[in-house]
Amino acid sequence: MPLEPIALETLEKRGLGLARCEDVVVARDGRVWASDQQSACAEILADGSLRRVGAAGGAPNGINMDAEGRILIANFGVYVGEDGPLQRLDTGTGTIEVLASEVDGQRLTACNYPTVARDGTIYCTHSTFAMPWPKALDGRTDGFVFRVTPDGAVEKLADGLKFANGCALDADESYLYVCQTAGGNVVRFPVEADGRLGAMEPYGPVLGTFPTAQADPDNLPTPADMADWPYTDGCAFDVEGNLWVTLPAANKIVAITPAQEMVTLIHDPTGTLMNDPTNVSFGGADMRDVYFGSIATDYVLKGRSPVAGMKLAHQR
Repeated sequence: MPLEPIALETLEKRGLGLARCEDVVVARDGRVWASDQQSACAEILADGSLRRVGAAGGAPNGINMDAEGRILIANFGVYVGEDGPLQRLDTGTGTIEVLASEVDGQRLTACNYPTVARDGTIYCTHSTFAMPWPKALDGRTDGFVFRVTPDGAVEKLADGLKFANGCALDADESYLYVCQTAGGNVVRFPVEADGRLGAMEPYGPVLGTFPTAQADPDNLPTPADMADWPYTDGCAFDVEGNLWVTLPAANKIVAITPAQEMVTLIHDPTGTLMNDPTNVSFGGADMRDVYFGSIATDYVLKGRSPVAGMKLAHQR
Protein backbone atom coordinates (compact mmCIF):
# COMPACT_ATOMS: atom_id res chain seq x y z
CA MET A 1 0.00 0.00 0.00
CA PRO A 2 1.20 3.56 -0.66
CA LEU A 3 2.78 5.29 2.31
CA GLU A 4 0.56 8.08 3.61
CA PRO A 5 2.11 11.13 5.31
CA ILE A 6 1.75 11.47 9.08
CA ALA A 7 0.15 14.74 10.18
CA LEU A 8 2.57 16.73 12.31
CA GLU A 9 -0.16 17.70 14.78
CA THR A 10 -0.82 14.03 15.63
CA LEU A 11 2.65 13.61 17.17
CA GLU A 12 2.92 13.80 20.94
CA LYS A 13 5.83 14.54 23.23
CA ARG A 14 7.03 11.72 25.45
CA GLY A 15 9.75 11.51 28.09
CA LEU A 16 9.97 15.19 28.95
CA GLY A 17 13.25 15.92 30.71
CA LEU A 18 15.48 13.67 28.64
CA ALA A 19 18.99 14.89 27.82
CA ARG A 20 20.28 14.47 24.26
CA CYS A 21 17.71 11.76 23.48
CA GLU A 22 19.23 10.61 20.21
CA ASP A 23 17.36 7.32 19.98
CA VAL A 24 14.58 5.07 21.25
CA VAL A 25 14.34 1.29 21.53
CA VAL A 26 11.16 -0.62 22.36
CA ALA A 27 11.58 -3.93 24.18
CA ARG A 28 9.69 -7.12 23.38
CA ASP A 29 7.51 -6.50 26.46
CA GLY A 30 6.62 -2.99 25.23
CA ARG A 31 8.84 -1.00 27.58
CA VAL A 32 10.20 2.12 25.92
CA TRP A 33 13.78 3.29 26.44
CA ALA A 34 15.62 6.41 25.26
CA SER A 35 19.29 7.30 25.25
CA ASP A 36 19.98 9.89 27.93
CA GLN A 37 23.16 11.84 28.61
CA GLN A 38 22.26 12.28 32.28
CA SER A 39 22.48 8.52 32.80
CA ALA A 40 22.91 5.85 30.14
CA CYS A 41 19.31 5.21 29.14
CA ALA A 42 15.99 6.22 30.62
CA GLU A 43 12.80 4.20 30.61
CA ILE A 44 9.79 6.28 29.58
CA LEU A 45 7.07 5.07 31.92
CA ALA A 46 3.36 4.93 31.11
CA ASP A 47 2.64 8.05 33.19
CA GLY A 48 5.28 10.00 31.22
CA SER A 49 7.89 10.01 33.97
CA LEU A 50 11.46 8.77 33.53
CA ARG A 51 13.41 6.00 35.23
CA ARG A 52 17.06 6.75 34.63
CA VAL A 53 19.47 3.80 34.67
CA GLY A 54 23.27 3.59 34.63
CA ALA A 55 26.05 6.08 33.96
CA ALA A 56 27.56 5.67 30.51
CA GLY A 57 29.70 8.81 30.38
CA GLY A 58 30.44 10.50 27.07
CA ALA A 59 27.34 10.91 24.91
CA PRO A 60 25.01 7.90 24.63
CA ASN A 61 23.84 7.94 21.02
CA GLY A 62 22.20 5.18 18.97
CA ILE A 63 20.78 2.35 21.06
CA ASN A 64 19.44 -1.12 20.39
CA MET A 65 18.69 -4.25 22.38
CA ASP A 66 19.95 -7.82 22.44
CA ALA A 67 17.90 -10.98 22.93
CA GLU A 68 18.48 -10.83 26.71
CA GLY A 69 16.98 -7.35 26.95
CA ARG A 70 20.29 -5.57 27.54
CA ILE A 71 20.67 -2.22 25.80
CA LEU A 72 23.55 -1.68 23.40
CA ILE A 73 24.84 1.90 23.44
CA ALA A 74 26.93 3.44 20.70
CA ASN A 75 28.71 6.20 22.60
CA PHE A 76 29.49 9.32 20.55
CA GLY A 77 32.04 10.47 23.11
CA VAL A 78 33.74 12.90 20.73
CA TYR A 79 30.69 15.13 21.29
CA VAL A 80 32.08 15.95 24.74
CA GLY A 81 35.76 15.30 24.03
CA GLU A 82 35.80 11.77 25.44
CA ASP A 83 36.24 8.24 24.09
CA GLY A 84 33.26 6.72 22.29
CA PRO A 85 33.09 2.94 22.79
CA LEU A 86 30.34 0.42 22.16
CA GLN A 87 28.75 -0.36 25.52
CA ARG A 88 26.08 -2.64 26.95
CA LEU A 89 23.70 -1.70 29.75
CA ASP A 90 22.04 -4.15 32.14
CA THR A 91 18.73 -2.37 32.72
CA GLY A 92 18.16 -4.23 35.98
CA THR A 93 21.43 -3.42 37.72
CA GLY A 94 22.62 -0.35 35.79
CA THR A 95 25.94 -2.06 35.11
CA ILE A 96 27.80 -0.79 32.02
CA GLU A 97 30.03 -3.20 30.09
CA VAL A 98 32.40 -2.11 27.31
CA LEU A 99 32.10 -4.40 24.29
CA ALA A 100 34.56 -2.56 22.04
CA SER A 101 36.89 0.34 22.81
CA GLU A 102 39.21 0.01 19.81
CA VAL A 103 39.28 -1.53 16.35
CA ASP A 104 42.51 -2.44 14.54
CA GLY A 105 44.47 -0.62 17.25
CA GLN A 106 42.48 2.62 16.82
CA ARG A 107 40.69 4.00 19.87
CA LEU A 108 36.98 4.45 19.23
CA THR A 109 35.74 8.01 19.72
CA ALA A 110 32.51 8.25 17.72
CA CYS A 111 30.46 5.07 17.78
CA ASN A 112 27.10 6.02 16.34
CA TYR A 113 24.55 3.22 16.01
CA PRO A 114 24.39 -0.56 16.71
CA THR A 115 22.08 -3.12 15.16
CA VAL A 116 21.80 -6.81 16.00
CA ALA A 117 21.48 -9.83 13.72
CA ARG A 118 19.45 -12.90 14.64
CA ASP A 119 22.59 -14.81 15.59
CA GLY A 120 23.58 -12.10 18.07
CA THR A 121 26.24 -10.43 15.93
CA ILE A 122 26.33 -6.67 16.53
CA TYR A 123 27.03 -4.37 13.61
CA CYS A 124 28.03 -0.85 14.67
CA THR A 125 28.93 2.32 12.80
CA HIS A 126 31.75 4.67 13.73
CA SER A 127 31.31 8.11 12.21
CA THR A 128 34.67 9.84 12.12
CA PHE A 129 37.93 10.64 13.85
CA ALA A 130 37.57 14.37 13.13
CA MET A 131 38.05 16.78 16.03
CA PRO A 132 35.76 18.58 16.48
CA TRP A 133 33.35 16.15 14.85
CA PRO A 134 31.44 18.65 12.59
CA LYS A 135 34.58 18.90 10.45
CA ALA A 136 33.61 15.46 9.11
CA LEU A 137 30.69 17.00 7.24
CA ASP A 138 33.22 18.14 4.63
CA GLY A 139 32.83 14.74 2.97
CA ARG A 140 35.92 12.97 4.30
CA THR A 141 35.70 9.19 4.19
CA ASP A 142 36.95 8.04 7.59
CA GLY A 143 33.67 6.44 8.70
CA PHE A 144 33.46 2.67 9.02
CA VAL A 145 31.43 -0.34 10.16
CA PHE A 146 32.66 -2.95 12.61
CA ARG A 147 31.11 -6.00 14.20
CA VAL A 148 31.23 -7.76 17.55
CA THR A 149 30.55 -11.47 17.22
CA PRO A 150 28.76 -13.46 19.94
CA ASP A 151 32.13 -14.69 21.22
CA GLY A 152 33.32 -11.08 21.68
CA ALA A 153 35.65 -10.76 18.67
CA VAL A 154 35.84 -7.24 17.22
CA GLU A 155 36.50 -6.74 13.52
CA LYS A 156 36.31 -3.84 11.06
CA LEU A 157 34.18 -4.84 8.07
CA ALA A 158 33.90 -1.77 5.83
CA ASP A 159 35.43 1.68 5.65
CA GLY A 160 35.49 4.70 3.34
CA LEU A 161 32.13 6.05 4.55
CA LYS A 162 31.17 9.72 4.65
CA PHE A 163 30.16 9.97 8.33
CA ALA A 164 28.62 6.55 8.95
CA ASN A 165 25.47 7.04 11.00
CA GLY A 166 22.29 4.98 11.49
CA CYS A 167 22.14 1.44 10.13
CA ALA A 168 19.61 -1.34 9.64
CA LEU A 169 19.43 -4.92 8.45
CA ASP A 170 16.61 -5.81 6.07
CA ALA A 171 14.06 -8.53 6.83
CA ASP A 172 16.14 -11.47 5.61
CA GLU A 173 19.45 -9.92 6.70
CA SER A 174 20.78 -10.01 3.17
CA TYR A 175 21.97 -6.37 3.30
CA LEU A 176 23.17 -3.90 5.90
CA TYR A 177 22.00 -0.36 5.13
CA VAL A 178 23.99 2.63 6.42
CA CYS A 179 23.13 6.32 6.41
CA GLN A 180 26.01 8.45 5.11
CA THR A 181 25.35 11.81 6.73
CA ALA A 182 27.88 13.76 4.68
CA GLY A 183 26.82 11.89 1.54
CA GLY A 184 23.18 12.82 2.02
CA ASN A 185 22.20 9.27 1.17
CA VAL A 186 21.96 5.63 2.19
CA VAL A 187 24.36 2.92 1.07
CA ARG A 188 24.12 -0.82 1.54
CA PHE A 189 26.46 -3.79 1.85
CA PRO A 190 25.59 -7.42 1.05
CA VAL A 191 25.97 -9.62 4.12
CA GLU A 192 28.09 -12.62 3.24
CA ALA A 193 27.58 -16.13 4.58
CA ASP A 194 30.23 -15.57 7.25
CA GLY A 195 28.67 -12.27 8.37
CA ARG A 196 31.27 -10.09 6.69
CA LEU A 197 30.22 -7.36 4.27
CA GLY A 198 30.59 -7.18 0.51
CA ALA A 199 31.07 -4.12 -1.69
CA MET A 200 29.23 -0.90 -0.91
CA GLU A 201 26.56 0.38 -3.29
CA PRO A 202 24.18 3.38 -3.14
CA TYR A 203 20.57 2.72 -2.19
CA GLY A 204 18.09 5.28 -3.46
CA PRO A 205 18.80 8.90 -4.37
CA VAL A 206 20.58 11.71 -2.56
CA LEU A 207 17.76 12.88 -0.29
CA GLY A 208 17.80 16.59 -1.03
CA THR A 209 20.11 19.40 -2.09
CA PHE A 210 23.35 20.28 -0.32
CA PRO A 211 24.05 23.90 0.64
CA THR A 212 26.49 25.72 -1.61
CA ALA A 213 28.94 26.13 1.29
CA GLN A 214 29.53 23.99 4.37
CA ALA A 215 27.34 25.22 7.21
CA ASP A 216 28.74 26.65 10.42
CA PRO A 217 27.15 24.45 13.14
CA ASP A 218 27.27 27.38 15.56
CA ASN A 219 25.48 29.72 13.18
CA LEU A 220 22.97 27.71 11.15
CA PRO A 221 20.50 29.23 8.67
CA THR A 222 16.76 29.29 9.39
CA PRO A 223 14.75 26.04 9.24
CA ALA A 224 13.19 27.24 6.00
CA ASP A 225 16.65 27.61 4.46
CA MET A 226 17.57 24.06 5.52
CA ALA A 227 14.28 22.44 4.45
CA ASP A 228 15.89 20.48 1.60
CA TRP A 229 19.25 19.67 3.17
CA PRO A 230 19.88 15.93 2.69
CA TYR A 231 22.07 15.11 5.71
CA THR A 232 20.87 11.65 6.81
CA ASP A 233 20.93 10.32 10.35
CA GLY A 234 18.89 7.29 11.47
CA CYS A 235 16.88 4.66 9.61
CA ALA A 236 14.48 1.76 10.15
CA PHE A 237 12.42 -0.59 7.97
CA ASP A 238 8.68 -1.13 7.96
CA VAL A 239 7.09 -4.46 7.03
CA GLU A 240 6.55 -3.36 3.42
CA GLY A 241 10.26 -2.77 2.87
CA ASN A 242 10.19 1.01 3.07
CA LEU A 243 13.33 2.37 4.72
CA TRP A 244 12.41 5.34 6.93
CA VAL A 245 15.21 7.90 7.18
CA THR A 246 15.54 10.97 9.40
CA LEU A 247 16.85 14.24 7.97
CA PRO A 248 17.71 16.32 11.04
CA ALA A 249 18.77 19.58 9.38
CA ALA A 250 15.57 19.58 7.29
CA ASN A 251 13.32 18.58 10.24
CA LYS A 252 11.96 15.88 7.99
CA ILE A 253 11.23 12.15 7.89
CA VAL A 254 11.34 10.47 4.49
CA ALA A 255 11.19 6.90 3.25
CA ILE A 256 13.05 5.13 0.48
CA THR A 257 10.58 2.72 -1.12
CA PRO A 258 11.55 -0.71 -2.46
CA ALA A 259 11.60 0.99 -5.89
CA GLN A 260 14.31 3.27 -4.40
CA GLU A 261 12.15 6.39 -4.65
CA MET A 262 11.88 8.99 -1.90
CA VAL A 263 8.57 9.77 -0.17
CA THR A 264 8.20 12.53 2.44
CA LEU A 265 6.31 11.35 5.52
CA ILE A 266 6.63 14.24 7.99
CA HIS A 267 8.01 17.75 7.69
CA ASP A 268 8.07 20.48 10.31
CA PRO A 269 9.11 23.54 8.30
CA THR A 270 9.59 25.66 11.43
CA GLY A 271 11.21 23.03 13.64
CA THR A 272 8.79 23.98 16.42
CA LEU A 273 7.80 20.41 17.33
CA MET A 274 10.02 18.09 15.28
CA ASN A 275 13.41 19.70 15.74
CA ASP A 276 16.54 17.87 14.56
CA PRO A 277 15.04 14.35 14.36
CA THR A 278 17.83 11.81 14.63
CA ASN A 279 16.32 8.32 14.75
CA VAL A 280 13.14 6.36 14.09
CA SER A 281 11.97 3.29 16.02
CA PHE A 282 8.85 1.11 15.95
CA GLY A 283 6.98 -0.69 18.72
CA GLY A 284 3.60 -1.37 20.27
CA ALA A 285 1.37 -4.44 20.06
CA ASP A 286 0.78 -3.86 16.35
CA MET A 287 4.24 -2.35 15.68
CA ARG A 288 2.57 0.84 14.45
CA ASP A 289 3.72 3.04 17.32
CA VAL A 290 6.60 5.08 15.90
CA TYR A 291 9.09 7.12 17.91
CA PHE A 292 11.49 9.83 16.78
CA GLY A 293 14.54 10.76 18.85
CA SER A 294 16.22 14.16 18.78
CA ILE A 295 19.45 15.61 20.12
CA ALA A 296 17.95 19.12 20.11
CA THR A 297 14.90 18.57 22.34
CA ASP A 298 14.28 17.23 25.85
CA TYR A 299 11.64 14.81 24.59
CA VAL A 300 11.00 12.18 21.94
CA LEU A 301 7.99 12.24 19.65
CA LYS A 302 5.46 9.43 19.40
CA GLY A 303 3.06 8.92 16.51
CA ARG A 304 1.11 6.26 14.68
CA SER A 305 2.49 4.81 11.47
CA PRO A 306 0.28 3.92 8.50
CA VAL A 307 2.36 0.74 8.15
CA ALA A 308 3.69 -1.59 10.85
CA GLY A 309 7.38 -1.44 11.56
CA MET A 310 9.61 -4.43 10.92
CA LYS A 311 10.37 -6.25 14.15
CA LEU A 312 14.01 -6.12 15.20
CA ALA A 313 15.84 -9.22 16.37
CA HIS A 314 14.99 -8.60 20.04
CA GLN A 315 11.29 -8.06 19.26
CA ARG A 316 10.72 -11.34 17.43
